[in-house]
Amino acid sequence: MKRVDRRTGALGSAGVLIVATLLAGAVTAPTAGAQPRAGQSLGKDREAIGTAIAAGRAARSGIQWKDCPADWGLEKPIQCGWVSVPLDYTKPYGKQIEIAVDRIGNTGTKDERQGALLYNPGGPGASGLRFPRRVTTANPIWARTATAYDFVGFDPRGVGKSAPISCVDPQEFVKAPAPDPVPDSEADKRAQRKVAQEYADGCYERSAAMLPHMTTPNTARDLDVIRAALGEKQLNFLGVSYGTYLGAVYGTLFPGHVRRMVVDSVVNPSRSKIWYQANLDQDIAFETRWQDWQDWVARNDATFHLGDTRAEVQAEWVALRATAKKDPIGGVVGPAELTYFFQSAPYYDSSWAPVATVFSKYVAGDTQALVDAAAPDMSDLAGNAATENGNAVYTAVECADAKWPTDWRTWDRDNTRLHRDYPFLTWSNAWMNLPCATWPVQQNTPVDVRTGKGLPPVLIVQAERDAATPYEGAVELHKRFKGSRLITEKNAGSHGVTGLVNACVNDRVDTYLLTGKLDSKDVTCAPHAVPRP
Repeated sequence: MKRVDRRTGALGSAGVLIVATLLAGAVTAPTAGAQPRAGQSLGKDREAIGTAIAAGRAARSGIQWKDCPADWGLEKPIQCGWVSVPLDYTKPYGKQIEIAVDRIGNTGTKDERQGALLYNPGGPGASGLRFPRRVTTANPIWARTATAYDFVGFDPRGVGKSAPISCVDPQEFVKAPAPDPVPDSEADKRAQRKVAQEYADGCYERSAAMLPHMTTPNTARDLDVIRAALGEKQLNFLGVSYGTYLGAVYGTLFPGHVRRMVVDSVVNPSRSKIWYQANLDQDIAFETRWQDWQDWVARNDATFHLGDTRAEVQAEWVALRATAKKDPIGGVVGPAELTYFFQSAPYYDSSWAPVATVFSKYVAGDTQALVDAAAPDMSDLAGNAATENGNAVYTAVECADAKWPTDWRTWDRDNTRLHRDYPFLTWSNAWMNLPCATWPVQQNTPVDVRTGKGLPPVLIVQAERDAATPYEGAVELHKRFKGSRLITEKNAGSHGVTGLVNACVNDRVDTYLLTGKLDSKDVTCAPHAVPRP
């Protein structure tokens, strides 16, 4: 799960057969004569039937591939197109929305081609359109898999090019400094609650038609329609972070449509975790990984000069935060902006050295480096719009997927307790999600993720100390998807393991995608290389 909230600076961080069988073969599309007219709802299993109708239509239409628009930043030979899906799957002949997709063909021969590999990078709210660039940029980790698969990306519903939603003016959303997410008083809490309520109201005012349909199950249904539009009988899927939950829901709704599935950095799919408890769990895991980064900084004190113990590095952080709270650095970097910037270190090992370098420069007297790194760029209108859109989708999907506590006393109790021992992220994460307490549209019951008829073995990859998606989530999905295999990257915590150089992991992902073969038992891999200072 990757989530960025400029309001508080929090990171919480998503066939060829025209009539397809769904839900483990239990539901089929109605005959042409029995199909409802436009504007009518379907009856029992209505979303499943609606998906079958939409998939059949997509299979007949295909995708009209063309060169990508110049401003999408997707170079030739990547091609782009659109897939029409119902806004509401109970009304498959009703309003349609267009899902942006792109692809690049497999790099091997025609005989080597095994189909399309679809990708979701997480969020919910992240775009997957850059996935084919792993081929055009010659990413060595994916070179072998690219010989056999077309790489296909897409913007999920509500994201980017696919009927994008919005909750607030983007320039207002990113402006700084934002209020300190850690409250000093009840008045501070009331102010943040007001912001959250206004944000929820803004989502409804700006995106009311989309909000009831912004759910993970609907995105999974869109994924099945895309599969059909590609002419693929079964889906090959790579999901990272929230993309693992999308994959888990897809595998539950359409088990017989899965050919191969890799899920990396796993959201806990238990109904009891989606999504309120998952975010509380995340607060604990972030603190652990924050301390891992501090330990690394301390070991490299000769480079960074921030202290040679974790406690000394933490003291520098506390001092920096206090300074920014009293007088925002450069007038724009307060505690919220600091959290927004520094949180990338517990998220990704690739950020360890860059974040430590900026921190070190600040302590040495270079405040401009911190301003450049942590302050928003108000001139980047497109980037700010993308940031606001990503946060809107994150909020809309998580709020609609599940029921959230509506009593402020529950939030206050849980986050006050957690903050005592896990202060780095807790209150930021709370304010990030608080719009869900007053969400203006129906909240649903999460899908009961489980193994259905026809689901093949799934490959699960997880770092042991992941902050954004704690390790227990991978264990839980492993239990629920029978026949799955779990690769654990021991003593590591970078989010998104399959994108890192680690032969123990990379070779097994390649082997699975190319041959379908998995190890006879779960595997523990040594960690990838520790970042250099």
